[in-house]
Amino acid sequence: MQNHKRPPASLLFIFGGSGDLNFRKLSPALYNLFIDNWMPEKFGIVGIGRTEFSDDQYRQRLLEGIEQFSRRKGKANGQWKDFSQHVSYLRMDAENESEYQKIAELVKAKEQEFGEHPNVIFYMAVAPQLVPDIAKKLGPLNICADTKCTRIVVEKPFGHDLKSAHELNKLLTGMFDEEQIYRIDHYLGKETVQNILAMRFANALFEPIWNRNYIDHVQITAAETVGAEGRGAYYEQSGALRDMVQNHILQLVCMMAMEAPVSFDANEIRNKKVDVLNAIRKITAEDAHAFAVRGQYDEGWMKGEKVPGYRAEKNVNPQSAIDTFAAVKFYIDNWRWQDVPFYVRTGKRLHEKTTIITVQFRPAPNYAFPPESAETWRPNRLVISIQPDMDIRLRFQAKRPGQFMTLNPVDMIFSYKDAYDGDEPEAYETLLLDVMEGNATLFMRSDQVEAAWKIIMPILEAWESRQPVDFPNYAPDSWGPEDAEALIARDGHNWITLPAPHQE
Repeated sequence: MQNHKRPPASLLFIFGGSGDLNFRKLSPALYNLFIDNWMPEKFGIVGIGRTEFSDDQYRQRLLEGIEQFSRRKGKANGQWKDFSQHVSYLRMDAENESEYQKIAELVKAKEQEFGEHPNVIFYMAVAPQLVPDIAKKLGPLNICADTKCTRIVVEKPFGHDLKSAHELNKLLTGMFDEEQIYRIDHYLGKETVQNILAMRFANALFEPIWNRNYIDHVQITAAETVGAEGRGAYYEQSGALRDMVQNHILQLVCMMAMEAPVSFDANEIRNKKVDVLNAIRKITAEDAHAFAVRGQYDEGWMKGEKVPGYRAEKNVNPQSAIDTFAAVKFYIDNWRWQDVPFYVRTGKRLHEKTTIITVQFRPAPNYAFPPESAETWRPNRLVISIQPDMDIRLRFQAKRPGQFMTLNPVDMIFSYKDAYDGDEPEAYETLLLDVMEGNATLFMRSDQVEAAWKIIMPILEAWESRQPVDFPNYAPDSWGPEDAEALIARDGHNWITLPAPHQE
């Protein structure tokens, strides 16, 4: 066991405790933290839901999820017995205000058991529309007079548009202080995403050239191979631009573009991110067609399997105009990034499941080299792969062995899997530990959320006012609609994908 400081005593209430997010992600993450000795010495986990479960039945249900979805598959029984003693189930109707007294009573009982007041964490693993009502009922409980003890964790989507996000922020900050609200984006818990800050600011190699003088453009691709997968009802209210660009992808843009922080204080990091969002050039509804492309997948073949088009998916309108693909070109109007395009794209039913960030550097002058070397001349490139493989690769020019000055691009690759022993923690492990420790660095502040909505609202409004005439407009197992290629080709670029990994 590693010797490290563990979080203070904590009591975690999971609203939606019998739901899918807890089953697949939260409980496996908490169990892994327990195995790695990161959980507090004194802790309790209380699942809240309407389903009838005894404590033992509930524990058995969670064990099934851990054995199925944990990164430590098949190892659950080793320490499960000890961990499960900290897990209980509270059946209650979250819509009934009188039942919330059960929570206050449970907190009081745990306080006596622990001999100290624990951090009380409310995790909203529920449908977004239920969050405001639950928050309103939690506010008056006054479980802890010290705001540092009580926290509320809210999953994305945070609002449906700028107006609803602002209203939700207003409601939550009416019940809790901003420092108590943890708006969670699991992308920010991924090791490779966190490594962006380490790579940029802990190395003298990159930061001096991390600007418009040396960088030609930046690309971010977040591609999925799955379709709506039974989530049609949710996706009909969302779409790719809302579901991915407004949160995950704009957060990645912030990590890549932010100025160097003076410390790793949570608000210092978040201030730098907000500066980026505020500097992104606003796209008007009239110009949206020149900067943004939308798409929707058709029926077709995916890895040898026939798949339906989006409009034929369950709970989807047969004439749906919802985007399952979005590509946008952003500009950041500040001293560092003026006129450097940031191209982003995301979509479902694409050729590969991958999330990569590509930094394309300006080409070096090749006047000193013989003409034959120009054939293979390529600019330097840095590619950060977030999933499925986690690696960072730097492309540079090198001479091929032989009597001629023939140049070839070669990759220098840092792979997490090869460099480090053991499994890296899942994103939710990192984020849940941060919540227990009270570290808000990787969580979004209210002004961040609203600044991100302001960026995409004109595009959403343009799309909603002009119905697409060409939907569906891309085939499954492709890289999206032709217009997305045209968006980047107009500037003389092309979308970059990594070579498929070698199958062993």
